[in-house]
Amino acid sequence: MSLDFTVFSAGIDESGRGSLAGPVYAAAVILDDKHPIRGLADSKLLNKNKREQLSVIIKEKSLSWAIGISSVEEIDSLNILQATLLAMRRAVLGLSRKPNIALVDGNVSPHLDCLVKTIVGGDRLVQSISAASILAKTERDAEMLKLHLEYPNYGFDQHKGYCTSKHLRLLRLYGPCVFHRRSFAPVREVINL
Repeated sequence: MSLDFTVFSAGIDESGRGSLAGPVYAAAVILDDKHPIRGLADSKLLNKNKREQLSVIIKEKSLSWAIGISSVEEIDSLNILQATLLAMRRAVLGLSRKPNIALVDGNVSPHLDCLVKTIVGGDRLVQSISAASILAKTERDAEMLKLHLEYPNYGFDQHKGYCTSKHLRLLRLYGPCVFHRRSFAPVREVINL
């Protein structure tokens, strides 16, 4: 009698952790070794068009993928680290296949019901984490474009909520909207003016 034991390894990464506005996104991806994807890399090293092309391919060729989100309210009440770990956990729970091991970009691991290995710089070193970084980034960018339509004064379509000089200037001019993270110092400073 032989046991058939397949190992499913999920790569996990986040997007939006350092942003002043919007939710934090995480993605979990289980790649299919039989259908390798060329061109996977850290999402920050790819241009927008390449990320979007790869996002479609990752969704088509992966054995499973899922997105987890933590809201602005969760970020402000839990703190950004705990909200990020929660988004990662939600992404893994959303997978159609249960991974045996989760490979997480960074040095802090979410609480998961499988073995977890953290890898600093994993988005550049591990294909499944690269795939997760691409999905998290493209999904979050799409959300920030929607927020721009609701709140066009802040330029979310350009800086995606990150702390740029333009964003800070507009934040001071208009004050924070409901999607700004009040627990973040630059937003808090504007509120306290």
